This record gives sequence, C-alpha cells and structure tokens, in this order.
Amino acid sequence: MTAPNGDALAALPDLLQIALPAAAFAGLVAIGVTVAIERLGGRVGGLLGTLPTTIVPASLGILAQAGPEGLRAAMDVTPLGMLLNALFLLVWRLLPPRLPAVGFGARLALTVTASLAVWLTGAVALVLGARAFVGAGGDSLWLSLAGVAVLAGVGVAATARARPAPRGQRPVRPLTLLLRGVFAASAIGAAVWVSAVGGGLAAGVVSVFPAIFLTTMVALWLAQGHAVQAGAVGPMMLGSTAVAGYALWARWLLPAWGPWGAVPTWLLAVGTATLPAWAWLRRRRA
Repeated sequence: MTAPNGDALAALPDLLQIALPAAAFAGLVAIGVTVAIERLGGRVGGLLGTLPTTIVPASLGILAQAGPEGLRAAMDVTPLGMLLNALFLLVWRLLPPRLPAVGFGARLALTVTASLAVWLTGAVALVLGARAFVGAGGDSLWLSLAGVAVLAGVGVAATARARPAPRGQRPVRPLTLLLRGVFAASAIGAAVWVSAVGGGLAAGVVSVFPAIFLTTMVALWLAQGHAVQAGAVGPMMLGSTAVAGYALWARWLLPAWGPWGAVPTWLLAVGTATLPAWAWLRRRRA
C-alpha cells in the first residue's frame, strides 16, 4: 500500500467533512434496516430497508460539487450498481444451503468471501464497461434505463415464489446494535475516502460497495440465524428498484428544482417502485 500523497493530506479536512457525516448516517441506516427486518419480518422489513436513504444526501452533495452534468453521470450508473448489489444479495440465498457441513463461523466466512468476490468481479466489469460505452459516444441514460429494467426483472423473479420470511426471535442487545452501526459507518467512510483520493478505477468500484447490505446480512445471521436473513433477500432485491428509481428521477428533477427536488424525487421513487413491490409481495404471499 502506498502512502498518501501531499494533495490527499492537504485535502484531509474537506474529506473528513464529507466522509464523517456520510458514515454516521450510514451507521444509523444499517441499524434501522436490521431492526426492521428482525421486528417486522423479511417482507416488510426488507422493503423498508431498501427505501431511498443514503442516496438522497449523496445526490445533493454531488449536485453541489459537480453540477448537473456530474449528477447525471453519477445517477445514470447507480441502477447498474444496485443490480450488482442485488446479485450480491442473491449469493446469500443460494450459497449457504449448498455449502458442506462445516461449522457456523466457516459457513458465514465462506458466504461473505463468495459474495464479495462476485461483487468485486461485477464491479470491475461494470466500471470498465460503462466507461467504454460512454467513451464510444453512448448516452449514459441508456445504462440507467437498462439497469432499472433488469433490476426490476431480477427482483420479480427472486420473489416469484413465496418463501418463509420470519421475524427474529432472539432479543438484540444495545451493544450489538451499536456494533452494527459502527461496522457500516466504517465501511461507508472508507468507501468515501477511497473514492475521493483513489481516483480512477478504485473510485468507480467503491462507489457501489454494498456496505449496508453486507452489514445487514452478517448481523442478521449472527443474531438470528440464516433463516431470517435469507427470507429478507428477495424483498430487498425487489425493493432496491426504489433506489434505482430515485436515481432515474433525480437526473431530471434535481437539476431543475435544486435541493427541494429531492422531495418529489423520493416520493416518485417510492410510488413507482416500493408500493408496487409491496403489492406484488402481498399477492405472491396470498
């Protein structure tokens, strides 16, 4: 690992101003997601956990720092990033039942390693492919539309068959909740740091790192067992379309309306993604 250069050290105060609030907010979101799934079950909790949250301040920050064109470029790649994170979640459903009869810790470690390997491979391919497409003169809007469509299809397929989505049965101590938040905050803070000082491919890869999803899956498995987190995977994959939808609406509304445009953007994302997803899940359950 190389030492940070002088420019990175000089930018340290500005980086901390960006990374620390983002990390703190992500920590709170991670706690809220896992508690929602434990208390409400995988269907309701999974959808609530994928409401557009961290993307809202991120989009406003990008608009302020990079302007409308920078915002559009970032938002257009977001749906593909969420599709990648949906595949990350799918590993947590498909792999554990197929693992050999090893210990609890080994099963969890193997699942974490495999899911991150799938994500890393896909992230590199996503960044390189998106750059090549735009560099060849392609409109990044097509990437956004394709990402939303494929993500919705994958989410529907993942929830086509009703699966058990139990609530957590074990009480969770406040210290455990705090540790969940600290883990997610550390991951998000590190991602913001690398994206700010790393540049190039590193910045593109970490921008879609599934820190909150990883925290949620690991925390639920450790606290409640495999069944609770496995039951939330499908609804979380489908619910991720709300984040992708927010990005799609944001590319138009935020440049036109400024920061206040985040309110109708959020409402449109929930109305066109989360509510239809909830109706679909209720129908499949019935």
